[in-house]
Amino acid sequence: MVEMISKSQFKPRALQYFREVEKTGQELIISDRGKPVLKIVPYTENPEDALKALRDTVVKYDDPTEPVGLEDWKALQ
Repeated sequence: MVEMISKSQFKPRALQYFREVEKTGQELIISDRGKPVLKIVPYTENPEDALKALRDTVVKYDDPTEPVGLEDWKALQ
């Protein structure tokens, strides 16, 4: 889960939050008056590494142009 903190909480403990993001790999959202304004994420040399976890996860994909879940729509029945 992504943690959100205000700018006023972040400012005095910035180094602590940087170390936490580095250690855990979790993103940190900084907000200003309740609205997200910044996101701190761990650095990666190659952004494609984030997608490696998804590689080879699609087992079978018969018809990519066919709508998904037509039987789930009550209006179509």
